[in-house]
Amino acid sequence: MIIRFENQNSNILYGLLKDGKVKVIDGDIFTNFTVTEQELDITDLKLLPPTEPSKVVCIGLNYVDHAKEVNLELPKEPLIFLKPNTTVIATEDVVIYPKQTNHVEYEAELGIVIGKKTKNITEKESKDAILGYTIANDVTARDLQFSDGQWTRGKSFDTFCPIGPGIVRDIDPSNLDITLHVNGELKQSSNTENLIFGIDYIVSYVSKIMTLLPGDVIITGTPFGVGPVNPKDEMVVRIKGIGELKNKILMSTID
Repeated sequence: MIIRFENQNSNILYGLLKDGKVKVIDGDIFTNFTVTEQELDITDLKLLPPTEPSKVVCIGLNYVDHAKEVNLELPKEPLIFLKPNTTVIATEDVVIYPKQTNHVEYEAELGIVIGKKTKNITEKESKDAILGYTIANDVTARDLQFSDGQWTRGKSFDTFCPIGPGIVRDIDPSNLDITLHVNGELKQSSNTENLIFGIDYIVSYVSKIMTLLPGDVIITGTPFGVGPVNPKDEMVVRIKGIGELKNKILMSTID
């Protein structure tokens, strides 16, 4: 797994994590890089979001079980919206519960990390555009989403897109178990085989609308079981083969 981290000297680096040890990466993970022999202990590092996206592209209503849950017809094409890059935080970072909302919900999702500048590609070309996969939580102020009639405000508060813990490259995204627990209680449990639109189709589809840049993230929709969370709750998203994304929620101190 490729991680991005801050070391004890406040340097921001990339590394390759295996068995609790991190080998420092030399070079740009989006072009050419080498894994050095410099080894660090993961417990001495602060994990950062694994990428700094220019945008987070989100796919709504993309699980068969979730569509049934909200009693909506399956979409004929992907439903797309955006989250600004200021929503992005790392695993173990705090999600801030804004005072403007009374109903915040979690949404466990598989994230696609784009590896190169991408525009107007075919499905067959999509694999070459993907650097790897990560975990995301599309935190949403559901009352604002519904009251506004569109999704920007409810999806865009700072800290509303935890991503991490890192990027896994050699994995088949078409059959991955995905779960979310709140305070240890299972809330979501599904598998990416239930995606309505597959990974290659999504990347191709989005690339025909907007240019994707290295480090951009596409989050692929959430399965059945979305629900509310409250200040002091802890959310843990797990995806088989990638790991876990853990975040607590605290009430905003800003009016």
